[in-house]
Amino acid sequence: MGPTKTVPPNAPLSAASCRGHGACQLFLLLMIGIGAAGIGRSAMAAETPPAVACDPYAKYECLDDYLGQGLGERLINYYKLEWGQPSAPVDPKAPPSRRDGWPATPMNTPPNPFTEWPYGGTTPLGVTRPGSIDSPFMAAIGATGPGKWLNDNNFQIYGWIDAGANISSSTVKPGGNAPAVYLITPNTAQLDQFVLLLDRFPDTVQKDHVDWGMRLSGMYGQNYRYTTAYGLASYQLLHDNKTNGYDFPMMYGELFLPTVAEGLMLRLGRFLSVPDIESQLAPSNYMYSHSMTYVYDNYTNTGLQSTLAVTPQWFVQLVVTVGTEATIGHLHSTIANPNPNRLYPGTSFKQDPGAMLSYTACVRWSQENGTDGFYACANAINTGQWGYDNLQWFGFTAFHKFDDRWHLSYEAYHMYQRNVPNLNNSYVQHLNKLYGTDGGTPFSAAASGILFNAPDEAQCSSSAVLTCTAGAYGTTAYLNYSPDPQNNFSIRPDFYWDPQGQRTGVATRYGNFAMGWQHWYSPQVEVRPELAFYHSFNAMAFNGNSNASPATAPDKSNEVILSGDIIWHF
Repeated sequence: MGPTKTVPPNAPLSAASCRGHGACQLFLLLMIGIGAAGIGRSAMAAETPPAVACDPYAKYECLDDYLGQGLGERLINYYKLEWGQPSAPVDPKAPPSRRDGWPATPMNTPPNPFTEWPYGGTTPLGVTRPGSIDSPFMAAIGATGPGKWLNDNNFQIYGWIDAGANISSSTVKPGGNAPAVYLITPNTAQLDQFVLLLDRFPDTVQKDHVDWGMRLSGMYGQNYRYTTAYGLASYQLLHDNKTNGYDFPMMYGELFLPTVAEGLMLRLGRFLSVPDIESQLAPSNYMYSHSMTYVYDNYTNTGLQSTLAVTPQWFVQLVVTVGTEATIGHLHSTIANPNPNRLYPGTSFKQDPGAMLSYTACVRWSQENGTDGFYACANAINTGQWGYDNLQWFGFTAFHKFDDRWHLSYEAYHMYQRNVPNLNNSYVQHLNKLYGTDGGTPFSAAASGILFNAPDEAQCSSSAVLTCTAGAYGTTAYLNYSPDPQNNFSIRPDFYWDPQGQRTGVATRYGNFAMGWQHWYSPQVEVRPELAFYHSFNAMAFNGNSNASPATAPDKSNEVILSGDIIWHF
């Protein structure tokens, strides 16, 4: 993620008619989502039937006749076609979407957020065909000249809108829910993300020719603050502390070499970090909120990633990046040190000390019948020098499918940074008092212009040392039950230990227990209500605001949040 102080300057958008009351806002949001879905269903039912009566689920060849000709007509008819269905109609003439001898597909989506056990940094090998996203927008423009060109050249334009709200036992606005972020401000509604993607997927099922792919992404909303890389439009978060902002979390090209073992994928550009059960992209998660284990994790990397399928069951990945949430421009960029001191005695320092050549190594294994998966990584490893988000990450994810209804996803990791200034040291306190938070460091306002959300310092065990290594430990699990193809229920226990407080701002242990329901009206429309309980074991950690002036100290060790969102794909 981005830096750990993630409090917006103003409360997110709320419905004026609710006059800022969280309960009203959440009720209104969910009713809008469910009501819009119901209105959509009624409107679709009332729509004049297509001139050629057919069921594309039974006879795929009549899909174009069913959709009609006009853009609006085709868009509405496509949503109507899929309403109440667990998947899109299947073209019987389409080539196989999975290579022979590949491990069986473990999951279906809906009702789960993925079909393969998750692994990052690559288009999935052996199971990806070009143009394979089920997109109402692409169906709508399919009869136009531009739409035909995009389809003929295997490009797709699609995305989603995700909006949600929460009711919380915390009350401080903004930021009182932190360190349970994403739903950072209590009792508000918010635009989480509006995402637009341009994709070209390489064909990884075939083995007879080299293929290429690419992705360009744009994201706007409250969630921009968690993918921000220092140096890429980061002024929105670090200087202005905007509630909503934009980012480009994925910008890369890919080259697929099918004859190297079982296939080699090379990805160059900016991409989402490789490990984790959860993802920055709303549809790729079981629940609306995120575990604390995920929240304070690596989010994006920039560099070159290789993924080799040694066999259908064993993959290895080797990656070279410029760090985590770091930009290439900061590799050698320096800034003047306005306050040479014992921590930083030189007249200049690197603008981001964490921007350096970094290395990732991962191994992935899948059971042949698809019931089990394991994925272990050492992510973005370098000297570990304290930087914007220079996290040295070591961990794994594991997955097990009990049967067609029950499965378990589990994750554990350890991360750290070295040479983090010690907030318990009197000299560091003196620097901070004279020169502002993180004064005399590359992230002080005088040196960097960062006014908000600078990386936290550490609460080291000894007050005698100027710096120390600040680490954190996280583990979380999702136990999931899917009674039918359009519903899934999740239970999420979560434990996070931040012994030096560098990630969350409070040196303590955290527990989180959450329950969520994901209901899909169609493959394009999903709602996710949930209830979560948070506890900090030996310190007050909730209901504060570290970005206020003066800062509002947390005064609660327990927090209960009722929340929900709606994701509408296009």
